[in-house]
Amino acid sequence: MRDTGDYLFTSESVSEGHPDKVADRLSDTVLDAFLAADPYARVACETLVTTNRVILAGETRGPDTISHEYLAHLARLAIRDIGYDQDGFSWKTADIAVHLHSQSADIAVGVDAAGNKDEGAGDQGIMFGYACRETPTLMPAPLYYAHEILRRIRDLRHVGDKAVAGLLPDAKSQVTLRYVDGKPVGATAIVLSTQHVEGMEQAEIKRLLWPLVESTLPKGWMCPEAEFHVNPTGKFVIGGPDGDCGLTGRKIIVDTYGGAAPHGGGAFSGKDPTKVDRSAAYACRYLAKNVVASGLADRCTLQISYAIGVSRPLSVYVDLHGTGKDVDEAKLEKVLRDLMNLSPRGIREHLHLNRPIYVPTSAYGHFGRTPDEEKGTFTWERTDLGPALKAAFGR
Repeated sequence: MRDTGDYLFTSESVSEGHPDKVADRLSDTVLDAFLAADPYARVACETLVTTNRVILAGETRGPDTISHEYLAHLARLAIRDIGYDQDGFSWKTADIAVHLHSQSADIAVGVDAAGNKDEGAGDQGIMFGYACRETPTLMPAPLYYAHEILRRIRDLRHVGDKAVAGLLPDAKSQVTLRYVDGKPVGATAIVLSTQHVEGMEQAEIKRLLWPLVESTLPKGWMCPEAEFHVNPTGKFVIGGPDGDCGLTGRKIIVDTYGGAAPHGGGAFSGKDPTKVDRSAAYACRYLAKNVVASGLADRCTLQISYAIGVSRPLSVYVDLHGTGKDVDEAKLEKVLRDLMNLSPRGIREHLHLNRPIYVPTSAYGHFGRTPDEEKGTFTWERTDLGPALKAAFGR
């Protein structure tokens, strides 16, 4: 995204009941089950959901007490929690097949620590992190508000609030914001599609959602009524996995920065923290957020790269997009390496990732969330590196 000029930028979000997000939730449910039993378990779980059917597949290494029957039970409870008890997809009647097998010994040899060899990255790859000053969470505004709209609908739906009566779990949002001199000033268009019970009219749903969306945005930011597009096809009764097949990892831009920043390509859900696709992306966000939160820049993009089986990162790259406050980017790259051990083991230990903390990440974004010290979730959103970063640059 540009730092100057006038333009429009759009991001989308999807609800916890979107079929791809159902798949993400189930993959992270499997991961948390293994980490609860063994903090050093290995999991790479992919999920497919379709009409009244769930397939869990992938590789694991962990206690034998985590049986296929137990995982199927947990999956059923997760579907119930999302809210699916429909003819085409129900927590009670869905056929759940578990096809998880042992992790490849070839991968284990390269990744495991042994002798003088530190734990290596679980795969090659590039990971990105990003932060900016557009919102209190230091996230891009279009994605932030797209998430917030769906999160508010979810919260009201779960408590049975009449403000969303008749709405069902599957939903998508899309927010287009106008930027002036590189800063967001208001919405020009909003798209909101939500599954609903039979018999609800499009106009009725639009009237229901207008005040909710308007109150979610900053005052004066609501788009013109003609550009508020609710269920544009007119009807959305058949939804969730019954309406569309869902797969783990198909909403990676929703999970990260809404297209406002690069993405390395790797998905997150269902992967234990030895997989740098996940853990290093969290580390990148952590470092980028701390750079912006400490006042060193208004925007920061950070990239780290790895090779499978190699513990040290191959590269660390920082781009402040011309917003640095007398900060040399090459020096900042070295300072960040010194402040955080960016090996897979170092990241896991610094951010305390070997815990069953991943189900909450499976919907409404992995970034821009509030850390919970008691539950240990979203540790990568802390800004505790601020004093050290300021000191390194004489602030």
